Amino acid sequence: MLTRLTFAAALALTPAISFANVAKEDVANLFAAMDLDAIVSIMREEGLEYGEQIAEDLFPDRTSSDWPETVSQIYDYDTMRDGLEMQFGAALGDVDIDSLIAFFEGDVGQTVVGLEVAARRALMDEDIEEASKEAAAVAIADETPRFSLVEEFVETNDLVETNVVGALNANYAFYLGLLDGGAFGQDLTEEQILTDVWNQETEIRKNTYEWVYSYLLMAYQPLSDAELQAYIDFSETEDGQALNTALFVAFDEMFEGISRALGLASSQYMAGQDL
Repeated sequence: MLTRLTFAAALALTPAISFANVAKEDVANLFAAMDLDAIVSIMREEGLEYGEQIAEDLFPDRTSSDWPETVSQIYDYDTMRDGLEMQFGAALGDVDIDSLIAFFEGDVGQTVVGLEVAARRALMDEDIEEASKEAAAVAIADETPRFSLVEEFVETNDLVETNVVGALNANYAFYLGLLDGGAFGQDLTEEQILTDVWNQETEIRKNTYEWVYSYLLMAYQPLSDAELQAYIDFSETEDGQALNTALFVAFDEMFEGISRALGLASSQYMAGQDL
């Protein structure tokens, strides 16, 4: 359960989307067992901070505008949460959802969920994030036994690559929002945007690798080796892999919509138009 990315798409989701071959109630139970409500809440907080960064970078002189309210509306919790659950259910496919619920409602699953949520929230503190990165760098350099286990978990779930792809897609969507809003006039094409975004891949991959390992090494530090191995074993199962894929599909869909909405709103503020 890891997505680093920082509503338009969520608004487009309607009850017409099917929940594949799983019942809506079962999806809701799995969503609750994984405490995805808390993850969405944290992502909203991260998004509000990201909105401040956008303002500083793109229109720093408009401090009295209603931009914070615009960002808050884009990162609307209910829209994010409901859209994510619907897309998650649609992406699960033929998974044995009972086995997923059983794992995450079990002792190891609940422990893992609690640690992931707590670590995600803790990393919002810049001092903690920096300390976590430093500790991870040491563990990686020393190739500690715990690093090896976390590395196995990361590779099993392809966490670096999927987060890199998600970040590139979100950046591309943000640029498209800017383009749609007229921020570039006739000076930039979608092809040029794609090239520019792809040129960011190396830096995004470096930052993603650093963040993934600092987050997971901190989050899973309290786990015993046996507990972490049990989580790895679960992730290696067919249902565990299907769950991982469904999570990334759902989160990527949500963040691409958010990013495009942010780009569109930013273009209007850059042009001097309060929304």
